[in-house]
Amino acid sequence: MSKISRDNLYEAIATVLKDSTDKKRKFTQSIELQIALKNYDPQKDKRFSGTVKLKHIPRPKMKICILGDQVHCDQAKANDLPSMDTDSLKKLNKDKKLVKKLAKRYDGFLASDSIIKTIPRLLGPGLNKAGKFPIQVSHNESLVTKCEEQKATIKFQLKKVLCLAVCVGHVNMTPDELYSNISLSINFLVSLLKKNWQNVRALYIKENLRTQEPKRQNKPKFNVSVCLTEAYV
Repeated sequence: MSKISRDNLYEAIATVLKDSTDKKRKFTQSIELQIALKNYDPQKDKRFSGTVKLKHIPRPKMKICILGDQVHCDQAKANDLPSMDTDSLKKLNKDKKLVKKLAKRYDGFLASDSIIKTIPRLLGPGLNKAGKFPIQVSHNESLVTKCEEQKATIKFQLKKVLCLAVCVGHVNMTPDELYSNISLSINFLVSLLKKNWQNVRALYIKENLRTQEPKRQNKPKFNVSVCLTEAYV
């Protein structure tokens, strides 16, 4: 993080956390990293996409559903995890509205390796269009551990606009935990860019008034954000 000093990032984190204590809310506010890019043409340049696992879970309340065979459905029930077997998926009958409703109900999905290839045939392209196609899980892996990994993983993906936003933590985390997550996120993002830091216009962190990861917006809400890279704005 050569462009952002350790002190600058800790100061920004302190500002965000102080604001959250000054304005107490009845839910745990998430903290997001907002990115404004430059020197990119989404129509011509190759769009990047990448995922990185953070050291500390940024979305502990993330809802994950198991699309599993009998073994995984039994394990999910034993661990109080929501699950659906192939018979339940067949009942949706590829109905676009029902599949869309399923995609909205959960933040992510895991699927048994024995059935993951059948999901497009059972549900159509709905989950893929929502950006929530299931992650494969085998019987040799722990469902609970796999869910924790998914909760700790964030995704950077360039689409039609030059602004991105990802959840990197929440206000109940310590400054050190937030520093670890934010610095790891920034370093990974920069590694995806074609000209690294030369493609970064500005980076911000802010409290999010919603508990879930925000939808991508044409313009980040800079008026309530803390700028990490004022020299590059």
